[in-house]
Formats: sequence, C-alpha cells, structure tokens
Amino acid sequence: MTKTIEFPRNFLWGCATSAYQIEGSPLADGAGPSIWQRFMHTPGLVPSGDTGDVACDHYRRYVSDVALMRELGMQAYRFSVSWSRILPNGKGAVNQAGLDFYDRLVDELLKSGIEPLVTLFHWDLPAALDDLGGWLNPDIASWFADYGDTLFRRLDDRVKKWVTLNEPWVVSDGGYLHGALAPGHKNLFEAPIASRNLMRAHGAAVQAYRATGKHQMGLVVNLEPKYPASDSAADQAATARADAYMNRQYLDPAMLGTCPDEELTEVFGEAWQPWSAEALKLTRQPLDFLGINYYTRSVTRFDERSWPQRAAPVRQKQATYTETSWEVFAQGLLDTLVWVKKRYGDIPLYITENGAAFFDPPVAEGGRVRDPLRVDYLRKHLTAVHTAIQQGIDVRGYMVWSLLDNLEWSLGFSKRFGIVHVDFESQKRTPKDSARFYSRVIATHGAAVSEPPDER
Repeated sequence: MTKTIEFPRNFLWGCATSAYQIEGSPLADGAGPSIWQRFMHTPGLVPSGDTGDVACDHYRRYVSDVALMRELGMQAYRFSVSWSRILPNGKGAVNQAGLDFYDRLVDELLKSGIEPLVTLFHWDLPAALDDLGGWLNPDIASWFADYGDTLFRRLDDRVKKWVTLNEPWVVSDGGYLHGALAPGHKNLFEAPIASRNLMRAHGAAVQAYRATGKHQMGLVVNLEPKYPASDSAADQAATARADAYMNRQYLDPAMLGTCPDEELTEVFGEAWQPWSAEALKLTRQPLDFLGINYYTRSVTRFDERSWPQRAAPVRQKQATYTETSWEVFAQGLLDTLVWVKKRYGDIPLYITENGAAFFDPPVAEGGRVRDPLRVDYLRKHLTAVHTAIQQGIDVRGYMVWSLLDNLEWSLGFSKRFGIVHVDFESQKRTPKDSARFYSRVIATHGAAVSEPPDER
C-alpha cells in the first residue's frame, strides 16, 4: 500500500513564467527593445522564424491568465519583469506605462489570493545596454541596482519575495560563450567576464533592496548534478570541472565568498581571471532564500573535443528523455537539495522551476490534452521534494515550469513546457491533464502525488 504524501500546510504551491516568453507586445506603450527582440528578428538565428511579438499575448490577457491560475488553485506566481519596459534605455528615464502594467498585474494577483514572486532579470537585457557592452561592462552592476530600486519603490508594499537573477550560468554560457542565446556572442574570454558582472550586479541589487525593501530577497540558479561516468581519474576530473563551471561558479561566490579558481582555470585557461576581493565581497550578500531550477542531471565523461570543459554527458540506456533531450531523473533533484544544504548551510529553499517538454498537439482536440509523461514527471519530482523535506531540508515551495506553453527562446514555439496548452493561432488556453493533476496536488496538500494514475 502506497503511503500518503502530505506536505507542510504552509508549503507554497505555484507556477512560473518569464516576461519575453509570454508577454508579447514587446515594444508597446513606450517600452524599449531587448536583446531578445533583436536576436529573434535577426534572420537565421531562430530556425523557425518565431518571435516574441505576440508570444502568449499575456500583456493583454493577464487578467484572464490570473483567473486561470486562481481556478487551478495556484498560491504563488513567479514572473519576471521586462527591464526595457521599465527603463527603455536600460537606465535614466522611467517608462511609467511599463511600471503601471506590473502594478496592475500584482494587484490582480493579490485580489485572487495569489502571492507574487518577482524576478528582476530573466535574460532580456535592454538592447541599449547591450550597445554599451551589456554584461561585459562593469558599470552594469550599478545600472541593475538602479533598475531594481525603481521596482522596489513601486511594488515592495505588496511584493514580499524578490529575486535578482534567473540562471546566470545560462546567460553567460548561451549568450557569451556558445552564442546560441542572445546576445549571440561566442567568445571564451567574454564568458568569465559576463559571469562575474552578473554576480556583481546581483550583489548590488541586494544592497539596493536592503536600503529600502522590507521583505525577502533571493537568487535563482539552475543546478545540474554531475555524476562521473566511471571511476577513472579522467572522468572524475571532468565531472569536477563540469560541476565547477555550471554550479559552483555562481553559488560559491554568492554563498561562501569564494570561487573555484583552480577548476575554472582548467576550463578557461588564460581566459580565466581570479575574482578580486572587491567582486567577491560585493557578490556575497545575505539572502533570505535560494531558488533552485532543476530539470535533469548529467552523467559525465572526459571528452577532449567538448569545449571548453573537456566533459561530455553520456546518454543513459532505458531512460526517459524529454523533447529537449533531458533525462528524466528525479533522484537528481533530491541529491541536489541534499548537496546545497551540505555545502551552503540551511538556507530556505524554493524550487523555482521544474518541468518538462513533451510532445503536445498544436490544437487541443475535444478540449482535453492528455500528457501522461508530464504528469509522471511531476509526480516523481514532487515525491523527491517531499523526501527532501522529510530529511530535514528546508524546502518551502514549488513553482512548476511553466504555467503556459510559451516561446522557448531560440527554439521558438517548437517545445511545450506548459501545464496549460496554448493554441498559438487562437491564443486559446486549455489546461492539460498535468494542470488538473497539479491542481489536485495543491488542493490535497500533496496527497494527490501518491494517488494512482488516472487512466481515463
């Protein structure tokens, strides 16, 4: 007999999105362009030719989207703010219409009993700042702090949880090292500079918040546990490099005031410059919580051709993989939570993203979308979260990624992560079976996780 799962009564259940992926209308009402606006409109960079011009049209449909969240029982909504809606030039004059949009969104959420969790930066840097060097310009730390301060002064009376950055590793790796994401650079020497300035900006924004804010501030990182493919010294060293590059490069400075210089020198060679004492001091600011985005693990082997880490993932036999070629491995989430507590202490944790892209039809035939693989994914990962709590790890909430099928960055609309299906032609929303499952989980304080699958 399966034991019934029950989460703490004060556990926070919610969903997550990001501005450029769902809002649409990126230049409306005085907003300035972002690097993603430019990237998506550059021929050849996005094979499908998709853009965020409409996306999920959330900018105009936010009221009905909030009503849908309320219908599903969401207790929290993690969303990001478009920096260039607030400051069209990235700094200087404030666009009041942009601030007003997020003001209305926060009020609508609170009216529906949904707690807003606001992320300042989810990859969409103002294009005007990119023209000044973007994350390569050391002045961006103060620009980011000023942007944050503008939001804090307007919304902190109602927003109780804030996040500085979402996934700084992705910004640096995809945007400055491999060029697959905006701004599309491919430069070994730029990536470490971008990473350092991202974390300096995080620290400066936390300082700005402590000067005026009255609630909670955190950081969100994507963590991917690395497991060596064998006991060989080469695979062990490759695994350590991969872990330092993706995980510890960001959390060590933020949480410990240190940096894994030796392993990162092995990754970047002469391009790696150890952080200054000033940069480490600025980055290490007291945080109220840490957000963890978890999707998969990596079983890692040595590979001389895999640039720059000389480490490559090994595809696992008889494993389930998502549409983005990520292995479904819920044990990795538990292992990650255990590792975070062991290495960084007992800081409150939120799962700020967790979800999967599986094939869903473009149109919801008959008003229903059956997605049993996604339901199974959520069931297994929620079980891992519950196990972590039972083991004494302070996990306080879970945000499923994502509320809506959306623009999956340079992959366009080809990958669907949503628990709510979006017909991108009509913008019709249809909750999938995974949404109904998650709604039952919330209503039962987690008990539905241990229920047998609904085969109807």
